[in-house]
Amino acid sequence: MNNKKSNTGWMIRVALMAAIIILLANTPLGMIQLPIVKATTVHIPVIIGAILLGPKAGAILGGVFGVCSLISNTYAPTLLSFAFSPFMSTTGLAGAAKAIWISVGCRIMIGVVAGWLWKGLKKINCPKIVGYGICGFVGSMTNTVLVMGSIYVLLAQQYAQAREVAGSAVFGLIMGTVTAFGIPEAICATILVALITKVLVASKVFIPEK
Repeated sequence: MNNKKSNTGWMIRVALMAAIIILLANTPLGMIQLPIVKATTVHIPVIIGAILLGPKAGAILGGVFGVCSLISNTYAPTLLSFAFSPFMSTTGLAGAAKAIWISVGCRIMIGVVAGWLWKGLKKINCPKIVGYGICGFVGSMTNTVLVMGSIYVLLAQQYAQAREVAGSAVFGLIMGTVTAFGIPEAICATILVALITKVLVASKVFIPEK
């Protein structure tokens, strides 16, 4: 009976975090439209959920984030939406599969990485507030590096065409995006994840997974 109640409570908390992700993803706070890409804060509840509820929850929440990204890039396309929506693919089924990996697969990895990283930090008795911040930074950079790295590896030619540059310039543009957007996002995630997670734990709104 206790296990059943525990599982039900876990699912309710995951559903609550998923609802927050969906809300953020459908407001300007979650998907901030920039000239070329969409900067995001949606990964923050994914990371917090992974810390408090475990890597499995993190993977589920990352998947929710990914589906929201896919939908957003389908109905409100940008220059690079071909990399995030299979319906905007310019290279058929192969391109659609790559887009699903970039939009959904890479986002699932945010929760997996953050969740397992937190488990490792707990084992070495890392101070909680520091551990929360580390997970925030690494989780955010996981999103940026995997997404932009996958675009470079899988869709470099299409990226060059979309940006109207030579193929040799793609790496520099990718690194510029990582530096200009990824690092500031990661710094913000470090602070927000640490503070919000601390408050949630202290208020006992979420009981961390043991």
